[in-house]
Formats: sequence, C-alpha cells, structure tokens
Amino acid sequence: MADDDKMKHEGAEPSKHIDLYGNIVDLPDFTMKQIYDAIPAHCFQPSLLRSLAYVVRDYLYLGTLMYSTYIFVPILPSIHLRALCYSLYTVLAGMIMTGIWILAHECGHGAFSKSRTLNNTAGFFLHSSLLVPYHSWRITHSYHHKATGDLERDTVFVPHSREYWVKHNLGRDADPLTVEHLSEDAPIVTLYHCIVHQLFGWPLYLLDNLSSQKGERGFPYYSHYWFGSDSALFKASELSSVLLSDMGVLLMAGLLCMGVNAFGWWTMLVFYGVPYLWLNHWIGAAATIYRDFGFIDTHLFHNIVGTHVVHHLVSSIPFYHAQEATEAVKTVKGKHYHADRKTNLMAALWRNQRDCQFVEESPGMEGSGVFMFRNLHGRGVRPRNLSAGEALTAWVGSMPPKATEVEETLDFPIYI
Repeated sequence: MADDDKMKHEGAEPSKHIDLYGNIVDLPDFTMKQIYDAIPAHCFQPSLLRSLAYVVRDYLYLGTLMYSTYIFVPILPSIHLRALCYSLYTVLAGMIMTGIWILAHECGHGAFSKSRTLNNTAGFFLHSSLLVPYHSWRITHSYHHKATGDLERDTVFVPHSREYWVKHNLGRDADPLTVEHLSEDAPIVTLYHCIVHQLFGWPLYLLDNLSSQKGERGFPYYSHYWFGSDSALFKASELSSVLLSDMGVLLMAGLLCMGVNAFGWWTMLVFYGVPYLWLNHWIGAAATIYRDFGFIDTHLFHNIVGTHVVHHLVSSIPFYHAQEATEAVKTVKGKHYHADRKTNLMAALWRNQRDCQFVEESPGMEGSGVFMFRNLHGRGVRPRNLSAGEALTAWVGSMPPKATEVEETLDFPIYI
C-alpha cells in the first residue's frame, strides 16, 4: 500500500509542502516547451530602434531633472523648500537610474537587439555609467538564471539552511547577549536589516559575492572585479572581459572625481551619490512574484516588477513584450500563477526581512528537496522542533546540558 493511501486509510492526511503562511504548495506540472509554445513568436523579437528610444528617453529624463534641479533649486528662497526639492530629486533620479540599469540588464540577456556586439557595447556603457562591471555581472547573472532557487547551485539570494542558521545564530560562537539575538523580532532590528540589505547589499555582492553559496565569498578571489588567473568566479577565457569591465568602472569613477573638482563633493553627493544609493535599493527589491508598483514600474522600471516571473522563465524576452508574454502563460501555469497585487512592495520587503530566517523541508517531506521559509519567533507555520543536536548547539556559551534537559526541549520549538 502506498504511503499516502496508508495514511488516508488510518485517518491521517498525507504530507504536503506547506509554505510559511500555511498554504499547500504543489510542484509545477507544466513544461518549458508549453511555456515557449504559449508565448506569441513576436514577443521573442527585440527591436534595436525601440530599445535605443528607451535609452534616449531615460537619459533625457535624467538630464532634464539634473539641469532643472541645478539651475532652479538654489534660487528658492527657503532652505526647507530647497532641502525638500533636493530630497525629491534624489528619489526621482534614483528611479530613473534604476530604469537605465534595467536597460543594461536587457543587454546582458540579449534582449536589447539581435546583435550580440551591439548588446554588449550598449550594456557596457550603460552599466559602467552606474559603476557596474558589465561583463562580470553578465556572466554571473547568467548562472543565477540557470539555477534560480537551487540551494546548491544558485549564485545569489541563497537562503540560509536551517542547520546553518541555527549554528550561526545559536551556536557556541554566537553571543547570547547581543541586541540582535535578544530582539530578533523587534522592528528596529528588521529596519536595520532592511537598510543594510537595500543600500549596501548590491555593492557588497559585487565586491565579495555576498549572499551567494556559503564558502564562496570573500575578496578578492570571489570579487566581480578580480581578473587574476586565480579568480573563483570566472574562467580563463572570461578574464579579459572582467578587466574591460573594471576599466569601464574606473573610467566612470574618474569622471566622478572630475565632477567633484568642478562642482564640489556636496553637489556630486546630491546629484549622483544619493541617487546611486536609491538605485541600490530598487535593484535589491527585485520581485520573485508578480506585484503591482503602478506607474513607477510600468514607466520608469520598464515593468521589471510586474513581469519578473516570466523574465525568469524566458529571460531573452524584451521588457516591452514581457506583459503580453505574462498574460500568455497564465493558462499554462494555471494554479501555479501567483500574484500579489494588494500588498505594498515595501510592506512585502519588510515582512520578508522579518519572517524569512531560514529554509527547511515541511514535516513528513524530508528528503523531497523542496524547502520552505521558516522562523523561530513564532510567525507563520512553526518550524520542526529542534533536534537533540540542534538543542545542544542552541545552548550558547555554556556547558552542554544534561540529557534530561535536551529531552525536555524536544517537546517544543525554541522561539526567540
């Protein structure tokens, strides 16, 4: 008798994959051939003129905004009004720069034009202007697309396993008196994680491969800027492209230094530095579920939020065809089509930073290879009880507990 039939016969429900919010998750049953067949053929065809038009448009937006702010804001009579206008400028400029970043991202996927040379040329200049090593990131990003969501092969946004999280946060090397451990669920801690992740996660990823596989991080060998033969990220045939990318970033850095000499560091900080931080924020909030961010997404972000899932299914589709492709695959995906049009994007970011601590398999599904997010502070579906070994690890900074103490802990999970 099959296990599921046996459980039903005994009056128990068969085991299921359960997500953090208690929803039953069925594994996708569609094929990539069905996805490709459902998408109209013209959606796969990039237009060079259309892509260039968006580049010109975005730089016109940015140039007009910079010029207007530089000329008119200083003559405003109130310092408070000037401060407000400069603040609004940094937010808007950061959004426009994010759109330019996305156009360069299109180049890396071959969705800018039919010419690989034109794609790489445009992508190099667009990304270099934003201090991004174009070829270096293009190469590692392609690996990410080939292994998205694979805990062993993905190259970025790799979640902590249950075992790693317990050892790292509750092990003997952890300090039980630190504010972070004592207030993991406190809003100030969530805010801290959001700020660090959104503003500095991107440059740290480029610098030392932050958020990748454990043991595959560290400067210089895991850096996107390292072009030595001992690079851990790139093949020997790719090192010349890495060097070229570095030269592009250095050239842009030199231009920024010239700007400091010509206009002063404060002006450059306002006109480029702070918008650059906003850029880091927006690309760090990339969605993995269909969300609605209104005009900002559809116009400035080139619909990357609202069509990000189909982008991961077929990354060569130009962004201006992605919405049509998204609608086309709905029937194929069926119940596996997931969208959250109600939750504010920032609220979703906050919730994920707070609640998604580590991943583990659902009870009864051990060995399935399918992992769901869990946390130890009581939000959502409870994780499995700490095993004896994990309970021993959780006794931070003290002698191993007696066997009776360990047994008592197995009756309930530990929440902090």
